[in-house]
Amino acid sequence: MPKNHVAYLEWTPERIIKWAQKTGPHTAELIQHLMDSKEHPQQGFRASLGILRLGKRYGDTRLEKACQRALALGVYRYKNIESILRSGLDQVAIPQPTPHETRALLPDHNNIRGAHYYYSSGEIL
Repeated sequence: MPKNHVAYLEWTPERIIKWAQKTGPHTAELIQHLMDSKEHPQQGFRASLGILRLGKRYGDTRLEKACQRALALGVYRYKNIESILRSGLDQVAIPQPTPHETRALLPDHNNIRGAHYYYSSGEIL
């Protein structure tokens, strides 16, 4: 095996996650999701190390907040984290969805029946 490949044998998903924990719990959780999304965890090593390297450019605090936002959005790719940091979205509060926003909005139309239509004197029809 080439000498430059031997160093990679010492890397494990647990080791990379431990490195991510130094940045913060959200970063470690994001790296864990990234590793879990791959058929073989080693396929996520390069992206994981790239994400951790973003901490050198933007700082660990910003990286941790970007990972928190990415987890809230359900996105775990390097490009997503980089975009959040580049655009400064990590410095903006994460909006919490209201109960009204969490369900699909229906158009207001007289042919659409609401929940009251299906209940008659407390019984389901």
